[in-house]
Parts: sequence; structure tokens; C-alpha cells
Amino acid sequence: MPSTRTRLILKTAAATLALAGLAGAIGGFVVLRAGWYDTSATAQHLQPVFTLLEQGMRYSVRNHSSEVQVPPLGAPQQVKQGALVYAAHCAQCHGAPGFAQAKIGQSMQPLPGPLVDASARWQPRELYWITKHGIKMSGMPAWQFHMSESDLWAVVAFMGVLPTLSARDYAQATRAARAPVAEGATR
Repeated sequence: MPSTRTRLILKTAAATLALAGLAGAIGGFVVLRAGWYDTSATAQHLQPVFTLLEQGMRYSVRNHSSEVQVPPLGAPQQVKQGALVYAAHCAQCHGAPGFAQAKIGQSMQPLPGPLVDASARWQPRELYWITKHGIKMSGMPAWQFHMSESDLWAVVAFMGVLPTLSARDYAQATRAARAPVAEGATR
């Protein structure tokens, strides 16, 4: 049985932790209700908030994508289709080799990261899940409503070869996707 002194120390520590937690919760509530935290798209999150949200997103993607069955990836026709899908739907926000983000991508917070190295940071099943379901409050849409399953997997396959492409290779791979845009602009 602990001594009276040890019990007093334990009770004091528990009360101190409880009061600190309560003070933190009250402080968070005051900041929330007062509207002091800037949620505008022109201001970045504070670093601790960004780190917490980023880590939570990574855990969520890992968890939710764990059941995704990855089909064979990398067939030339699939990669070619993925290049066209990427150029049409991804490059505006994420950029590409020799292709900067469009103004819409540059104006988002958090700033959409480049996908040139996405296949090094994410597994194919995770890239598929992110592309299909999107990411809340990031501007990343859920493409499941706009793309077929084959197009979703094609863009994942293309992201696997994206790090190996030069600006010239990317331009050649996506020429067919850019041609209708260029033709429509000259009319």
C-alpha cells in the first residue's frame, strides 16, 4: 500500500493533468467560438495544425486503402491513357515535368503538391484511394464520380512512370490531351 505522501503526489499529479486538460479544452473552445483561427484559402495553417492534419490524412489513407486490390499496372496502353487523364484532370493543380501548376492550383490552401514523386511516397492502392475518394478540405476532388475505374487505375499507373519523364517525354505523352484544348482556343 502506497504511503500517504505517495498518494498525495499521485492525486496532485492527476488533478494537475485534469485541470490542464480542462484549461486546454476551454482555450480551444474560446479560439473556435471567437473565430480567431484564420480558415481563409489565402493563409496557410499554423505548422502544428498542418502537421496534425497531414499525419491524420496519411493514417486515414493507409487504413481506408488497406482492402484495395491492385490490378496489374504498367501496360503501355494503360500508361498512355493515364497520361491523357493526368493532363486533363491533374496537371492544372499538381503540375508536371516542364508544366507548372495553373493559377487555380497556385491559389489553393493547402497548396497541391507535385505528383512527380507521388509513387515514391504512396503505394499504388493509396494513390488509387486518394484519386477515387479525394481528400476533405484540401480541394482534392473525389474522381469516382467523374472517371471510370479503368481511368482511375490508368492515372495511378501513369504516376508510377511520371518520375522517369523529362519535360519532352511528358509533352509527347500528353500531346493528344492538349490538342483539343489548343484547337478550341483558336476557334
